[in-house]
Order: sequence, then structure tokens, then C-alpha cells
Amino acid sequence: MSTMLEGPARDPAWRFILVLDEVDRQRDAPPTLIPALARLPELIPCLTTVFIVTAPPAGFLRTTAAVYLHFPPYTKPEFVRILSLSPPPAISGATQLETTDLWTRFCAAVHDAFVRSASRSLPSFRHSCQALWPRFTAPVVAGTYSPKEFSKLLVAARVHFQDESLLNPGIVSVRPEPSSATMTTTAVPPAASSRSFATTTTTAASYLTALLPIAARLILLAAYLASHNPTRHDLTLFSTYHHGRKRRRGGGSFANRGTPRTKHRRIARKLLGAHAFVLERMMAIFEAVRSEWSPDGSSVGSTGLDGDIGMAIATLASLRLLVKVGAGDMMDRSGKWRINVGWESIRGIGRSIGVEVEEWLVE
Repeated sequence: MSTMLEGPARDPAWRFILVLDEVDRQRDAPPTLIPALARLPELIPCLTTVFIVTAPPAGFLRTTAAVYLHFPPYTKPEFVRILSLSPPPAISGATQLETTDLWTRFCAAVHDAFVRSASRSLPSFRHSCQALWPRFTAPVVAGTYSPKEFSKLLVAARVHFQDESLLNPGIVSVRPEPSSATMTTTAVPPAASSRSFATTTTTAASYLTALLPIAARLILLAAYLASHNPTRHDLTLFSTYHHGRKRRRGGGSFANRGTPRTKHRRIARKLLGAHAFVLERMMAIFEAVRSEWSPDGSSVGSTGLDGDIGMAIATLASLRLLVKVGAGDMMDRSGKWRINVGWESIRGIGRSIGVEVEEWLVE
């Protein structure tokens, strides 16, 4: 090899082939021997090294065993162009050309609305377009708008773009749409309207109760009490210093004890808007009631702000059930929050774990 390195230049087609048989069975061979032999052709231009091994291990030559190819995500023009190659059939009241043009603009609108959040892949993007297309073109079929009035069609279909149940029906059930007979009704009795509203509220509360775990329900209840009870009553409601148990609760009877009845009836706190509260106060209420409110056989983690409780708070914040007030870090215990859940839902959540929230409210 030294002769080959020091010798005169040879014909480029001339090759010297070095074959090493059973090279993996060397006795007391250093780990760098085989990689060094593999790199010899980089130093000697006319040398070719061939290894014959019995059972090559992984990373034999310190090179990757597979080639990785990076496929970048589709851009918006590519998404729209791919779906434009297979447009839907012509809708009623429009030609095939008008339907194709409307489909192209519709795909661009769906891309702007869903690609970053829900439809990042081509199959999910195609599913979103196919799910929203019949509802988007319903005004054209009904004769309300023409296919060229894209802006009006987009405004009319705004509610469908905001309904996540259309895009993921396996997780969120699709709510039944009102029938034509209901839409053509001219007058509805007030009693029937109130019953319908109560039924809708109860259904929403039951959905919320079924979707949330025990820890998230307890955090919501603690947040509601922190938002609607004055701070000065926390020691009376949640202290365990004297008797080892929570002191007298019960609809705020002690709040007006010893004072004459006022002339004007005060509005119940549960009917007023939610006030901002400090996260540390909510966690203190949660720590005080978690052992008493937890259903039998359930566990909400260890004492303190553990990973499960932090994940529950982050989940409630992402669902907009707890809203951060002001700037700052989400887990800052001195930060202020506000609950975004109404009284009916909170009462349903409390009753699902055997807690009457009215007993813990101070009027």
C-alpha cells in the first residue's frame, strides 16, 4: 500500500481490490480496525475494500443502515390543486364549471380555517372539505344565493366552520339539526320554550360531566367557589382547625346572622357574573375539599400541585372552562383566573359526585 501511495500516477481505470474474509472474527481486534479499513479507499484512489463477514452487527461501519427521505408538508396551493383535480358533481342551480370554481375557492377557505389546527394531512383535509361541502352549498341548492356570491355563502356557513362535531364525529356526537316543521313554526308557548331551554342546559351539563375526570370536576367546583364566595369566608367554610372536619356550611345562613333583614332582596351570587380569583386560593380550596368530595374508590393524586392536577388545569384552560386573566405564566400561583361555566352546569357536576354546591355558597 505504501508503494501504491508513493508510486507514479496510474490509469484511472486501474483498480486494486482488497478482500478481507471473515473480518469480524479477528482476535483481539480494536473496535476502530474495521472502520479504519473501510476508510482506506478515501485515502487511496485506486483501492477498493471488500469485507466478507459471517454476521454483521448493527452499525458495522458506523454508517446508517437506512436512507431517510424528507417529504415536506403540502403548501396551500398544493392542497388546493390536489383537491381541484377531483371536483364534486355539479350542484343544483349551477353548471359544472361554476361548481368547480366554487369548489376551488371553498378548499382555500377550509385550508385557512382548519389546516393549522385540525387538518394537517391530505386525508384529513379532504375529509373536512367533503363534510362541509353539502352545508356550504345548501343556500345555492335552495336558491338563496348564486354560486358566484362566495362571500355571502361563507358568512352563511360560518356556524358550520365553528362546529367541531362535523370534523370529528367519532369523539363529539353530532347534534340533531332542527326539522323543517320546527323552523316553520310561527309561535312557541313561553312554557314550552322554558322547558326546552332547561332540557338543553341539562343536556349540556350532562355532556360536560361525562367528559371530565374527577380531578377536573373538583377543580371546577373549587374555582366556582373561589369566584363566587368572598375571601373573608374561606376560613369559616373550609377550616379544619377546631373539629378536624369542615365547619358549618349551609347556604350562607351565617352571613346574615345577627343583622336585621334588609328592605331590598339581594341578588343571589350564583346569578351574578364570575369574579376573578387567584390560582393559589383556588388550590387551597381544592386541597381543603378534595378528601371530602372525592367519590369512594376514586383518587385525585397526592397532596399538592402534582402532574395530574397541573394537566387538569391546562386541559380546562384549553377548553376555555377556566380563563386566564391578564398576562403571565399559566402556572403562576399568584395569577388571576375566571371560571367560564354557568350555575346549571356546576350544579350538575357537583351532583355527579354527590356534592350540593348550594351548601358551600355564601349569600
